[in-house]
Amino acid sequence: MTRVRPARTMSLFKTRSRPHAVPAQQARRDTAVIDWAAYIDGHRVNTDSVADAVRLVRDGGLTAPEEGSAGFVWVGLHEPSSTELTELAEVFGLHPLAVEDAIHAHQRPKLERYDDVHFLVMKTVGYVQRDPAQAEVVETGEIMIFCGEDFVVTVRHGAHGELGPARRQLEANPERLRLGPTAVVHAVADRVVDGYVCVTDAVQEDIDEVEEAVFAPDRTDEARRIYRLKREVIQLKRAVGPLAGPLRNLTGRRFVPDDIKEYLRDVEDHLTRVREQVESYDELLNPILHAHMTQVTVADNQDMRKISAWGAIFMVPTAIAGIYGMNFDFMPETQWRYGYFMVLGVIALACLSLYRGFRRNGWL
Repeated sequence: MTRVRPARTMSLFKTRSRPHAVPAQQARRDTAVIDWAAYIDGHRVNTDSVADAVRLVRDGGLTAPEEGSAGFVWVGLHEPSSTELTELAEVFGLHPLAVEDAIHAHQRPKLERYDDVHFLVMKTVGYVQRDPAQAEVVETGEIMIFCGEDFVVTVRHGAHGELGPARRQLEANPERLRLGPTAVVHAVADRVVDGYVCVTDAVQEDIDEVEEAVFAPDRTDEARRIYRLKREVIQLKRAVGPLAGPLRNLTGRRFVPDDIKEYLRDVEDHLTRVREQVESYDELLNPILHAHMTQVTVADNQDMRKISAWGAIFMVPTAIAGIYGMNFDFMPETQWRYGYFMVLGVIALACLSLYRGFRRNGWL
């Protein structure tokens, strides 16, 4: 395992001042490092720098030898640059391929092993409103986890999926923290899957609203909203579906304690429920879209029947007026005093008869 060299000076590990108003360790946003700490026997130990936390665990001799108790370092980063993550990789011995994936993101959920370091990628989802005048949409991000024997590095991409609450919740349970870095892996995976549950519930509410609008008596155009929901469901499927395999593989790894495996299986169960729910959304939106398009077609046909009916009614006076507009000498009743009124009466009677007929047949 790579050890820290005190003589090395790197910008990422220089001592940084802490805001006194913030209870937890947090770096300024001129760095990708959000929080870090050393955990000894299930308790957090604050240090002035990441390097001090590593030295405390590796050089301080504080790692308990008995099973079930371990000291490790947890470093959390948000959208790190290539330089920052490369410097961190030198300290923890991270594989260059995994580091490259963590820098550029846009990876599928996966679990890979590089020597003694496991690399887990998970997609995060959030239901956000980009514009007050627009509906909420599903946005995705990523969380990468480097899990070693005495360290865990979390790399987050995206505006959502904060891990601060997961860290505080885990720190409130020292017994779980004593299980080592895999406890952090479970806490992060559990928070990611909980985010899936929240988003799928929100999408379910939108689908219910669209379904009610489609079958409501009032005529509305819901095609755009339905297509937007289908795109959101596709985003969810891309995030939720591929994660099942890595979680299943993680529960079968020997480096994961049995206690953590039980919790990981619970997370996998929740993920299975979310995956089935998302698949049912796709199956539900297709009939809703077909029903809406059928209603639109029926409404268009009704409009065309009304237009055709009124066109037929107005054809009667147009035809009669056209005939008498030919100015022939020998035409019916052209010399009769009341011929004009008779023609008007014929026109009115014909139009009224057509109107009543169309009305009786439901065309008007």
